Amino acid sequence: MQQDETKEFLDSLPELEEGKTYCFKCYPGIKCFNACCSDLDMVLTPYDVLRMRAALDMNSIDFLRVHATGMHAPDTNFPVFKFKMLDNAARTCAFVTEEGCRIYADRPGACRMYPLGRATRPDGKGGVREQFFIVREDHCMGFLEKDEWTGESWKQDQGFKDYTAFNDRYMNILSRTRQLGRPISDKLAQMAILAFYQIDRFQEFIQTMQLFERVDVDEKRQKAILENENVALSFAMDWFELVLFQDTSKLKPKNVPLRRKGTRPGEE
Repeated sequence: MQQDETKEFLDSLPELEEGKTYCFKCYPGIKCFNACCSDLDMVLTPYDVLRMRAALDMNSIDFLRVHATGMHAPDTNFPVFKFKMLDNAARTCAFVTEEGCRIYADRPGACRMYPLGRATRPDGKGGVREQFFIVREDHCMGFLEKDEWTGESWKQDQGFKDYTAFNDRYMNILSRTRQLGRPISDKLAQMAILAFYQIDRFQEFIQTMQLFERVDVDEKRQKAILENENVALSFAMDWFELVLFQDTSKLKPKNVPLRRKGTRPGEE
């Protein structure tokens, strides 16, 4: 779902207010087990793709070709990848088995948060304010269980910390891009695919294009960027913030122009 569609969907759901609880448990043996793993319209974030690829030991080109469909958001021209369901009557997930998800430890954030939806907005202090919404589907028997949760305790239990950090930062980049009032160029859109969704290739690009000659990155972090995809994704976000918004809070240029004289952000 695009951002507007996601907002409309979440607004239609009951909000789980701060401090309020709900009951839920999903486990092998519950009558509806795996029923939620089909007919999904699910956007994959860059961190979703990174984790899923790692679980499958796939390179980024093969993963996106086999497991995703790509498009560009009309308002920003940023890439959007949706998870590709199997081409059968139920449109089931490619990773679901009778025993459950075979990439469960690295499942996408939307699956990880279920049965909650999560929305964020700026809190005015440089962070975000969370809102949780209950996704209560007719087939789901998990709400009849006695395990009790708040939105925050569920997020912690499901290991959402790293997802929160990467996903919120990426959403912030998209929000700031919208504020520019125009889509980014096709060239930058292709670079966004490389930097955010093809981290393995982006690591090669960094070396080939000698990117560290253009930005101030100490040797320890350079090594980590080239060896650790999580660190590389964080660097990619630093780099895009620098190129798009001239934001030097996390990354500083080495006196080399980041765009041609006379161009505006998104026109490179």
